[in-house]
Amino acid sequence: MIRPKNIRLLYYWVWFIIGAIPLLCFGQHTNTISAHLNDSTKIISIRQELTYVNDADVSLFTLYFNDWNHAYSSKKTPLAKRFGEDFDRRLHLAKDFERGYTQINAINSTDNKTLSWERISTRDIIKVELPKELKPGEKTTLYFNYSIRLPESKFTGYGHQPNGGYYLRDWYVNPAVFDGNWHLYSNKGLEDLYTEVTNTTINFTYPKHLSLASNFNHQQNSEFPQGKNIQLKAQERKNCVIILTTEKKYTTHVTPYLTVTTDLDAVRYDEISQGVSINRINEFVTTHLGPYPHGNLLVSSIDYTKNPIYGLSQLPSFVRPYSDQFQFELAYLKTSLNSFLNETLFMDPRKERWVNDAIANYLVIKYVETYYPDQKLIGKLANKWYLKGFNVAQMDFNEQFNLLQMLSARSNIDQALTTPNDSLIKFNQKIANRYKAGLGLSYLADYIGKSRVDSTIADFYNVHKLTPRTHVIDFKNVLTDCSDEDVNWFFDEYVSTRKKIDFKIKNIAKTEDSITFTLKNKRGTNVPISLFGLYKDSVISKYWFKDIDSTKTFTIPRTGEDRLVLNYDKKIPEFNQRDNWKTLNGFFSSNKKLKFTFFKDTENPFYNQVFFVPIANFNIYDGVTPGIRLYNKTFLERPFVYDISPTYSFGEQTMVGRASLKYRKYHGKSGLYVSNYSIGGSTSHFQENSRASTLTPAMSFAWRPEDLRSNKRKILSFRYRNVFRSIDENVRNDNTIDLDLENNPDYSVFNARFLNYNNNLINYKSSVIDFQHSAQFTKVSYELEYRRLFESNRQLNVRFYAGKFLRNKTNSDFFSFALDRPTDYMFDLNYLGRSESTGLVSQQIIIAEGGFKSIYDDQFGSDWIMTTNASINVWRWIELYGDIGFIGDRGASSRFVYDSGVRLNLVTDYFELYFPLYSNKGWEIAQPNYDQSIRFIITVSPKTLTGLFTRRWF
Repeated sequence: MIRPKNIRLLYYWVWFIIGAIPLLCFGQHTNTISAHLNDSTKIISIRQELTYVNDADVSLFTLYFNDWNHAYSSKKTPLAKRFGEDFDRRLHLAKDFERGYTQINAINSTDNKTLSWERISTRDIIKVELPKELKPGEKTTLYFNYSIRLPESKFTGYGHQPNGGYYLRDWYVNPAVFDGNWHLYSNKGLEDLYTEVTNTTINFTYPKHLSLASNFNHQQNSEFPQGKNIQLKAQERKNCVIILTTEKKYTTHVTPYLTVTTDLDAVRYDEISQGVSINRINEFVTTHLGPYPHGNLLVSSIDYTKNPIYGLSQLPSFVRPYSDQFQFELAYLKTSLNSFLNETLFMDPRKERWVNDAIANYLVIKYVETYYPDQKLIGKLANKWYLKGFNVAQMDFNEQFNLLQMLSARSNIDQALTTPNDSLIKFNQKIANRYKAGLGLSYLADYIGKSRVDSTIADFYNVHKLTPRTHVIDFKNVLTDCSDEDVNWFFDEYVSTRKKIDFKIKNIAKTEDSITFTLKNKRGTNVPISLFGLYKDSVISKYWFKDIDSTKTFTIPRTGEDRLVLNYDKKIPEFNQRDNWKTLNGFFSSNKKLKFTFFKDTENPFYNQVFFVPIANFNIYDGVTPGIRLYNKTFLERPFVYDISPTYSFGEQTMVGRASLKYRKYHGKSGLYVSNYSIGGSTSHFQENSRASTLTPAMSFAWRPEDLRSNKRKILSFRYRNVFRSIDENVRNDNTIDLDLENNPDYSVFNARFLNYNNNLINYKSSVIDFQHSAQFTKVSYELEYRRLFESNRQLNVRFYAGKFLRNKTNSDFFSFALDRPTDYMFDLNYLGRSESTGLVSQQIIIAEGGFKSIYDDQFGSDWIMTTNASINVWRWIELYGDIGFIGDRGASSRFVYDSGVRLNLVTDYFELYFPLYSNKGWEIAQPNYDQSIRFIITVSPKTLTGLFTRRWF
């Protein structure tokens, strides 16, 4: 008797054979390469014979080829531009000898005629004109003569390494894919080359002192005085990977399931145990996918470094929360799965990569469930007494997949799984989308049955492995036919959109034998949801509900439940789990308990969490101000956040601090995507026994483009700043300090601001229109900032500022425009010493208003101001700067001002030094007390500093 699963599999094999007949008739593309590596010049000389078979149903007159090594050749390639988008200067600042390029000497036809060819713009794509029409089913042979200069590996990991080794991937010319349309993808450092499948033979000559490992089969080896030669051969492969090392690092493991060459190692996990683990994982992978069709699987530490198990690899070496066996097996499992699938499932890696990601991460989740069911997210640290009270200590290892993908969703930067690989922000491309894909299959398996999903994956793999141009629709067809349930929601809602999943239980009514309740679909995403019945934390019932557009009422039998919980096992990547449960024991028992936790934690849906942490601030007036911070912000964003920080001022022997309430509403992916509403207050001292307190209600709205990789943003904000000041008599009588304390101790300012910026490494643009109105004045200002990093590695910085009082009834310069050190009556600037006119802290500069670096005695303008600040680097981070402008007082003629000097731009906007040279005051460097004229920028805010390192990811 033939089982249904075998019938399905037989059906797919028949379908596959019928579909493969045209390919069998036309034959395969063949590639024969002779390559010689010169170790001193880092150049590989290549002669390549490529036979191209036209398996399309139209005639071809031109052919296109990928030449991805040429992506490193200039600062204008798509790879260089992407580096700039990710705030990575390495490729832009690279010297010519550090770059890679391809030098095409000739491309000839079979009759030795030179063919016409060209590069498409600055891209790494070659267009070749054929001497005659290539009809369907015909083939032609092209002869390439070229050399490639390998780049330094510091850019993407490929090329020549500092230790003398080499990592070659996507290094030779190969045909682009044509399926009625040409798929011309440039190298953007995403490891998603889309090329035709070929039968390839490579005769590779390389230096004698190097050891070679490859994903191709080793056919012949020879050694001669000048070096070594090896023949590498493979059938139906995309590309040849060659790794050359100065010492033999790679070990070949021959197991009953497949042969593996790897250099993955664990210092404290012995070789025999590693072999046992590799054998177990090979058995697991072969069981769930099928036999590997090639002779050798290459599993390299370089590939693992590029795509690690995040959370494992980021820990310092002295922190080892996991056993050596677990850490080794997870590293080997994930890397081998990625290599296994990439070498055999030939889908479009730029547009359809999510299928491979889904299968690989689903199998990682399944492996941990099978062999490490009790493994905790933070490993052995979960047993430490000082961490046991944290929710993160109770989380299973596999919960990190949802935690990390939800980090993207809660921040409103998530993208659909169908988003092209090169349109994903880095965090989604590396982590969130890969994890969401794996979670999706795990979610589907929980709904239709794990055995169904397992058999679907195996059927799909065995039918479509080594099949050119496999597509998502093939995976969908297999999954649909293997399931008794409707799975269209998985592709239409979960995969193809960024819609969030969020359900809530409402209106419970119970009788002795039944429970009636309403489920609310808070986001309208049409996916199934699980419901668990619990009694004293034990699951006694489980149900699935579907087709809930808005709200829907259900009735289930009552079998002793005391609680109903949605998604109790957390298999569903739900947006908000804080409202997923209802008690059946009355209203008061449904109230969540309050839980105080030291420091930040992951979200626990069963408690109202309050986090606390000791803090200590400092300014020269309050001195050290220790205190405690109370807040509710978890690792994941949440709409409503409060933050209260009472502290004690030892300098003034009184309480100071700050507090805020904030509500954030995300609207969508693009256009008006977020609104913020807040009210905040603070109190601190700005002089001895002189306190300033603020109370500020505010709202803001932000816009962004459809492309989330774009750094363009527009922000419209409104706030009403209320300032209350109490002043010591000594300060009132100090004539050197002009704070307008007598006339305006308290004041309120309405402030509207529109910010439009594009934060980009190569071209930075920002403009701000600012309007302020109070009882004493009305003023408007405009600021424009531009930075340009030229191909010569010169960076030009230009800033323009103009401001005008529309009315001014003040009697001092406290609200006036300033050249070099604004009074900051809005309390926006992070001054270390707000009221200081002498001493080191008075030399702090924050580029605002006039933006001058020289210190002026007469720096204020009570009517208008117009200034321009500019700087350009002369060598690395050493720059020359110059400021010029006009400033005017009411009823007086304007003043012309200028200054110039040297700027040490160590980290732009974070740590800079300014040395004035010449200004209106003459040669400042020759004047007394020059050290007091040196200005500095320093950022000590942890939040601001964190942004310096995370901007490459988000």
